[in-house]
Amino acid sequence: MVNEFEIKKQICEIGKRIYNRNMVAANDGNISVKLSDDEFLCTPTGVSKGFMTPEYICKVNAKGEVIQANPGFRPSSEIKMHMRVYQKRPDVGAVVHAHPVYATSFAIAGIPLTQPIMPEAVIALGCVPIAEYGTPSTNEIPDRLEKYLPYYDAVLLESHGALTWSTDLLAAYMKMESVEFYAQLLYQSKVLGGPKEFDKETVQKLYEIRRKMGLSGKHPADLCLNKGGINCHNCGSCGSSGSAPSVDADLVANITRQVMEQLGIK
Repeated sequence: MVNEFEIKKQICEIGKRIYNRNMVAANDGNISVKLSDDEFLCTPTGVSKGFMTPEYICKVNAKGEVIQANPGFRPSSEIKMHMRVYQKRPDVGAVVHAHPVYATSFAIAGIPLTQPIMPEAVIALGCVPIAEYGTPSTNEIPDRLEKYLPYYDAVLLESHGALTWSTDLLAAYMKMESVEFYAQLLYQSKVLGGPKEFDKETVQKLYEIRRKMGLSGKHPADLCLNKGGINCHNCGSCGSSGSAPSVDADLVANITRQVMEQLGIK
């Protein structure tokens, strides 16, 4: 098992990566890692993520209350949204919040990342919806984020940035890289006249590849709150503020079976 000091070093390394890749400016962004059900490491408020050392890192409980912090350091004021992710997604081991330029531009414009334009994005991310705007450091953000947590592993935060989570810190960070790369490609392809999107059959084939790979996390290949488990892309409502409708598990299983038969997969 990796000890706490090594995890703190990993957090600092990921902080340097998001800073060096222009995913944060000044003291923006925050990172957290789950140690146990009631112990979490997180980055402090008011410091650049590109210049942290292990003694900067704070430890909090599931309520975001300080367990341990060195003098002069206190947890990020946005720890509330991290805690909501851990509360609603027990499979999650780390959360990354950043302000990557292209992804945040889409968040500011109110455009979710839903267009299927490259295999890697469809397989790894699926849709990236927009959680409605909330005031930073308040419960507004986690409250508006909550309804997306059962269905996605990445969201845009309206007029704010992006949030990703996964089983461990490196995986959560890689999600953030993927979101930003996807957003940049989507933006630049729009400048060139608009992206050529995959058709539904191609998307379903990519979803089947994901299922065969056994990737962790939530994804429209497994369940989509908008389209009954068929295809989340281009449904036009991934960024809506409506509540998630219930999805019948038998219906999802039946649709999956039919798709696999059509693809010749037993």
